[in-house]
Amino acid sequence: MEVATLSQDGTEVTVLAGLEEFWLDAPAHLSAAASAEVLPAAEVEFVPPVLPGARVVCIGLNYLKHVAEGSYKDQQLPEHPTLFARWTQSLTVGGAEVPVPANEDGLDWEGEIVAWVGGSLVDATPEEALSAVVGYSTFNDLTARRAQKLTSQWILGKNSDRSGPLGPMVPAAAVGDLRDGLQVVTRVNGEVVQDGNTTEMVYTVGDTLAHISRTFTLRPGDLLATGTPSGVGYARDPQWLLQPGDVVEVEIDKLGTLRNTVVGNDARHAATETAAGKALR
Repeated sequence: MEVATLSQDGTEVTVLAGLEEFWLDAPAHLSAAASAEVLPAAEVEFVPPVLPGARVVCIGLNYLKHVAEGSYKDQQLPEHPTLFARWTQSLTVGGAEVPVPANEDGLDWEGEIVAWVGGSLVDATPEEALSAVVGYSTFNDLTARRAQKLTSQWILGKNSDRSGPLGPMVPAAAVGDLRDGLQVVTRVNGEVVQDGNTTEMVYTVGDTLAHISRTFTLRPGDLLATGTPSGVGYARDPQWLLQPGDVVEVEIDKLGTLRNTVVGNDARHAATETAAGKALR
Protein backbone atom coordinates (compact mmCIF):
# COMPACT_ATOMS: atom_id res chain seq x y z
CA MET A 1 0.00 0.00 0.00
CA GLU A 2 1.26 3.47 -0.90
CA VAL A 3 0.36 7.03 0.06
CA ALA A 4 -0.21 9.40 -2.85
CA THR A 5 -1.49 12.88 -3.65
CA LEU A 6 -4.46 13.42 -5.93
CA SER A 7 -4.32 15.96 -8.76
CA GLN A 8 -6.76 18.89 -8.65
CA ASP A 9 -8.85 17.47 -11.47
CA GLY A 10 -8.89 14.03 -9.81
CA THR A 11 -7.45 12.20 -12.82
CA GLU A 12 -3.95 11.35 -11.53
CA VAL A 13 -2.18 10.32 -8.35
CA THR A 14 1.45 11.00 -7.45
CA VAL A 15 3.08 8.49 -5.14
CA LEU A 16 4.69 9.92 -1.99
CA ALA A 17 5.88 6.80 -0.16
CA GLY A 18 4.86 3.39 1.10
CA LEU A 19 2.35 3.49 3.94
CA GLU A 20 4.75 2.61 6.77
CA GLU A 21 7.51 4.78 5.33
CA PHE A 22 5.13 7.73 5.10
CA TRP A 23 4.16 7.55 8.78
CA LEU A 24 7.81 7.37 9.89
CA ASP A 25 8.00 11.06 8.95
CA ALA A 26 4.69 12.27 7.54
CA PRO A 27 5.53 16.03 7.69
CA ALA A 28 8.67 15.49 5.61
CA HIS A 29 6.86 13.43 2.98
CA LEU A 30 4.08 15.99 2.69
CA SER A 31 6.58 18.78 2.09
CA ALA A 32 8.95 16.82 -0.17
CA ALA A 33 9.22 17.29 -3.92
CA ALA A 34 6.77 15.29 -5.99
CA SER A 35 7.68 11.74 -6.94
CA ALA A 36 8.28 10.82 -10.53
CA GLU A 37 5.70 8.02 -10.26
CA VAL A 38 2.38 9.30 -11.55
CA LEU A 39 -0.53 6.92 -12.09
CA PRO A 40 -3.99 7.33 -13.64
CA ALA A 41 -6.52 7.60 -10.81
CA ALA A 42 -8.86 5.24 -12.68
CA GLU A 43 -6.30 2.42 -12.26
CA VAL A 44 -5.87 2.89 -8.50
CA GLU A 45 -7.94 1.43 -5.65
CA PHE A 46 -8.37 4.13 -3.00
CA VAL A 47 -8.21 3.17 0.67
CA PRO A 48 -7.58 5.30 3.78
CA PRO A 49 -3.84 5.80 4.51
CA VAL A 50 -4.26 4.16 7.91
CA LEU A 51 -1.74 1.90 9.61
CA PRO A 52 -3.25 -1.43 10.77
CA GLY A 53 -2.25 -0.67 14.37
CA ALA A 54 -3.51 2.92 14.40
CA ARG A 55 -5.99 4.05 17.06
CA VAL A 56 -9.12 5.92 15.99
CA VAL A 57 -10.35 7.93 18.97
CA CYS A 58 -13.64 9.81 18.62
CA ILE A 59 -15.24 12.62 20.59
CA GLY A 60 -18.90 11.77 21.13
CA LEU A 61 -20.34 15.16 22.07
CA ASN A 62 -18.36 18.23 21.06
CA TYR A 63 -20.66 20.87 19.56
CA LEU A 64 -22.84 22.83 21.98
CA LYS A 65 -26.09 22.41 20.04
CA HIS A 66 -25.43 18.69 19.51
CA VAL A 67 -24.85 18.27 23.25
CA ALA A 68 -28.23 19.94 23.79
CA GLU A 69 -29.99 17.47 21.46
CA GLY A 70 -28.20 14.43 22.86
CA SER A 71 -27.45 12.59 26.07
CA TYR A 72 -26.56 15.67 28.14
CA LYS A 73 -29.46 17.94 27.18
CA ASP A 74 -30.71 18.12 30.78
CA GLN A 75 -27.32 17.85 32.49
CA GLN A 76 -24.27 20.01 33.12
CA LEU A 77 -21.60 19.89 30.42
CA PRO A 78 -18.98 17.22 31.30
CA GLU A 79 -15.55 18.51 32.31
CA HIS A 80 -13.85 15.95 30.06
CA PRO A 81 -14.77 14.83 26.54
CA THR A 82 -16.83 11.69 25.99
CA LEU A 83 -14.48 9.41 24.05
CA PHE A 84 -15.06 6.15 22.21
CA ALA A 85 -13.05 4.07 19.76
CA ARG A 86 -13.36 2.88 16.21
CA TRP A 87 -11.39 0.06 14.66
CA THR A 88 -9.47 0.81 11.50
CA GLN A 89 -11.45 -1.91 9.69
CA SER A 90 -14.56 0.28 9.88
CA LEU A 91 -12.94 3.04 7.80
CA THR A 92 -13.43 3.55 4.08
CA VAL A 93 -13.27 6.35 1.52
CA GLY A 94 -15.52 8.67 -0.45
CA GLY A 95 -17.52 6.86 -3.11
CA ALA A 96 -17.76 3.65 -1.10
CA GLU A 97 -21.17 2.07 -0.56
CA VAL A 98 -22.11 1.80 3.12
CA PRO A 99 -24.48 -1.04 4.10
CA VAL A 100 -27.23 -0.78 6.70
CA PRO A 101 -26.60 -3.55 9.27
CA ALA A 102 -29.24 -6.14 10.12
CA ASN A 103 -31.93 -5.08 12.62
CA GLU A 104 -31.26 -1.38 12.02
CA ASP A 105 -33.95 1.00 10.76
CA GLY A 106 -31.23 2.88 8.88
CA LEU A 107 -27.95 4.68 9.50
CA ASP A 108 -27.51 8.11 11.08
CA TRP A 109 -25.18 10.76 9.64
CA GLU A 110 -22.52 12.61 11.62
CA GLY A 111 -20.40 14.93 9.48
CA GLU A 112 -17.16 15.93 11.16
CA ILE A 113 -13.42 16.52 10.94
CA VAL A 114 -10.64 14.04 11.64
CA ALA A 115 -7.21 15.17 12.85
CA TRP A 116 -4.22 13.00 11.90
CA VAL A 117 -1.43 12.69 14.48
CA GLY A 118 2.02 12.97 12.89
CA GLY A 119 4.29 12.55 15.93
CA SER A 120 4.45 10.68 19.22
CA LEU A 121 2.71 12.32 22.17
CA VAL A 122 3.36 11.40 25.80
CA ASP A 123 2.03 13.65 28.57
CA ALA A 124 1.86 16.45 26.02
CA THR A 125 0.74 20.01 26.55
CA PRO A 126 -2.14 21.21 24.36
CA GLU A 127 0.33 23.26 22.34
CA GLU A 128 2.62 20.29 21.76
CA ALA A 129 -0.33 18.11 20.83
CA LEU A 130 -1.71 20.57 18.30
CA SER A 131 1.69 21.05 16.70
CA ALA A 132 1.89 17.25 16.19
CA VAL A 133 -1.24 17.26 13.98
CA VAL A 134 -0.05 16.71 10.43
CA GLY A 135 -3.37 17.01 8.58
CA TYR A 136 -7.16 16.97 8.63
CA SER A 137 -9.84 15.09 6.68
CA THR A 138 -13.57 15.23 6.16
CA PHE A 139 -15.24 12.32 7.95
CA ASN A 140 -18.71 10.82 8.31
CA ASP A 141 -19.22 8.92 11.57
CA LEU A 142 -22.14 6.88 10.23
CA THR A 143 -23.88 5.29 13.20
CA ALA A 144 -26.05 2.23 13.79
CA ARG A 145 -28.24 3.80 16.49
CA ARG A 146 -30.03 0.66 17.67
CA ALA A 147 -26.74 -1.14 18.29
CA GLN A 148 -25.25 1.98 19.86
CA LYS A 149 -28.04 2.29 22.41
CA LEU A 150 -28.22 -1.36 23.45
CA THR A 151 -25.62 -0.66 26.16
CA SER A 152 -23.80 2.28 27.75
CA GLN A 153 -20.76 1.54 25.54
CA TRP A 154 -20.98 2.88 21.98
CA ILE A 155 -18.40 0.72 20.21
CA LEU A 156 -20.84 -1.70 18.52
CA GLY A 157 -22.96 1.01 16.93
CA LYS A 158 -19.90 2.94 15.81
CA ASN A 159 -18.08 0.13 14.00
CA SER A 160 -20.45 -1.30 11.42
CA ASP A 161 -18.88 -2.27 8.09
CA ARG A 162 -17.57 0.64 5.99
CA SER A 163 -19.34 3.11 8.31
CA GLY A 164 -16.40 5.51 8.64
CA PRO A 165 -15.69 7.14 5.26
CA LEU A 166 -12.70 9.52 5.21
CA GLY A 167 -11.83 12.20 2.70
CA PRO A 168 -8.27 12.94 1.53
CA MET A 169 -5.85 14.31 4.10
CA VAL A 170 -5.20 18.06 3.78
CA PRO A 171 -1.95 19.28 5.41
CA ALA A 172 -2.51 21.09 8.69
CA ALA A 173 -0.65 24.16 7.44
CA ALA A 174 -3.22 24.57 4.67
CA VAL A 175 -6.14 24.26 7.10
CA GLY A 176 -5.02 26.39 10.02
CA ASP A 177 -6.53 26.39 13.51
CA LEU A 178 -10.02 24.86 13.72
CA ARG A 179 -10.84 27.43 16.39
CA ASP A 180 -10.79 30.09 13.65
CA GLY A 181 -13.93 28.50 12.22
CA LEU A 182 -14.65 25.98 9.44
CA GLN A 183 -18.19 25.36 8.25
CA VAL A 184 -19.35 21.74 8.53
CA VAL A 185 -22.33 20.93 6.28
CA THR A 186 -24.03 17.56 5.79
CA ARG A 187 -26.58 16.90 3.03
CA VAL A 188 -28.88 13.95 2.40
CA ASN A 189 -30.04 13.67 -1.21
CA GLY A 190 -29.14 17.33 -1.62
CA GLU A 191 -31.01 18.58 1.47
CA VAL A 192 -28.95 20.26 4.20
CA VAL A 193 -29.35 18.39 7.49
CA GLN A 194 -26.36 19.74 9.44
CA ASP A 195 -24.84 23.21 9.23
CA GLY A 196 -22.38 23.93 12.04
CA ASN A 197 -19.07 25.67 12.60
CA THR A 198 -15.96 24.52 14.42
CA THR A 199 -16.11 27.63 16.62
CA GLU A 200 -18.90 25.73 18.46
CA MET A 201 -16.49 23.02 19.61
CA VAL A 202 -16.41 22.47 23.36
CA TYR A 203 -13.16 20.47 23.49
CA THR A 204 -10.33 21.58 21.19
CA VAL A 205 -8.04 19.27 19.23
CA GLY A 206 -4.95 20.25 21.24
CA ASP A 207 -6.67 19.88 24.61
CA THR A 208 -8.20 16.52 23.70
CA LEU A 209 -5.02 14.98 22.29
CA ALA A 210 -3.11 16.20 25.36
CA HIS A 211 -5.77 14.67 27.61
CA ILE A 212 -5.50 11.31 25.80
CA SER A 213 -1.69 11.38 25.87
CA ARG A 214 -1.69 11.39 29.67
CA THR A 215 -3.17 7.87 29.62
CA PHE A 216 -1.70 6.26 26.52
CA THR A 217 0.97 7.25 24.03
CA LEU A 218 -0.35 8.62 20.76
CA ARG A 219 1.73 7.60 17.76
CA PRO A 220 2.13 8.75 14.16
CA GLY A 221 -0.90 7.66 12.16
CA ASP A 222 -3.39 7.77 15.04
CA LEU A 223 -6.62 9.68 14.36
CA LEU A 224 -8.94 11.91 16.36
CA ALA A 225 -12.52 12.35 15.13
CA THR A 226 -13.58 15.70 16.56
CA GLY A 227 -17.36 15.32 16.89
CA THR A 228 -20.40 16.42 14.92
CA PRO A 229 -22.71 19.47 14.93
CA SER A 230 -26.42 19.32 15.71
CA GLY A 231 -28.94 18.00 13.20
CA VAL A 232 -28.44 14.24 13.46
CA GLY A 233 -31.31 12.04 12.37
CA TYR A 234 -32.19 10.23 15.60
CA ALA A 235 -32.85 13.52 17.43
CA ARG A 236 -35.47 14.67 14.90
CA ASP A 237 -39.21 14.34 15.29
CA PRO A 238 -40.01 12.19 13.43
CA GLN A 239 -36.69 10.36 13.42
CA TRP A 240 -34.93 10.38 10.04
CA LEU A 241 -32.34 7.74 9.16
CA LEU A 242 -30.48 6.93 5.96
CA GLN A 243 -32.05 4.25 3.76
CA PRO A 244 -30.63 2.20 0.86
CA GLY A 245 -30.29 4.48 -2.15
CA ASP A 246 -29.73 7.65 -0.09
CA VAL A 247 -26.68 9.76 -0.91
CA VAL A 248 -25.02 11.50 2.03
CA GLU A 249 -22.45 14.29 1.58
CA VAL A 250 -20.23 16.04 4.11
CA GLU A 251 -18.71 19.32 2.93
CA ILE A 252 -16.16 21.18 5.05
CA ASP A 253 -14.30 24.41 4.32
CA LYS A 254 -10.75 23.73 3.04
CA LEU A 255 -11.26 19.95 3.27
CA GLY A 256 -13.65 19.27 0.41
CA THR A 257 -16.75 17.11 -0.02
CA LEU A 258 -17.12 13.47 0.99
CA ARG A 259 -19.92 11.58 -0.77
CA ASN A 260 -21.24 8.06 -0.07
CA THR A 261 -24.26 5.99 -1.02
CA VAL A 262 -26.14 3.83 1.49
CA VAL A 263 -26.99 0.28 0.39
CA GLY A 264 -28.89 -2.69 1.84
CA ASN A 265 -27.52 -5.41 4.10
CA ASP A 266 -27.37 -7.83 1.15
CA ALA A 267 -24.44 -5.77 -0.20
CA ARG A 268 -22.57 -6.46 3.04
CA HIS A 269 -22.96 -10.22 2.58
CA ALA A 270 -21.88 -9.98 -1.07
CA ALA A 271 -18.75 -8.00 -0.16
CA THR A 272 -17.83 -10.57 2.50
CA GLU A 273 -18.18 -13.44 0.03
CA THR A 274 -16.05 -11.57 -2.56
CA ALA A 275 -13.32 -10.91 0.01
CA ALA A 276 -13.35 -14.56 1.09
CA GLY A 277 -13.01 -15.68 -2.52
CA LYS A 278 -9.99 -13.42 -3.07
CA ALA A 279 -8.36 -14.75 0.10
CA LEU A 280 -8.65 -18.35 -1.16
CA ARG A 281 -7.01 -17.60 -4.49
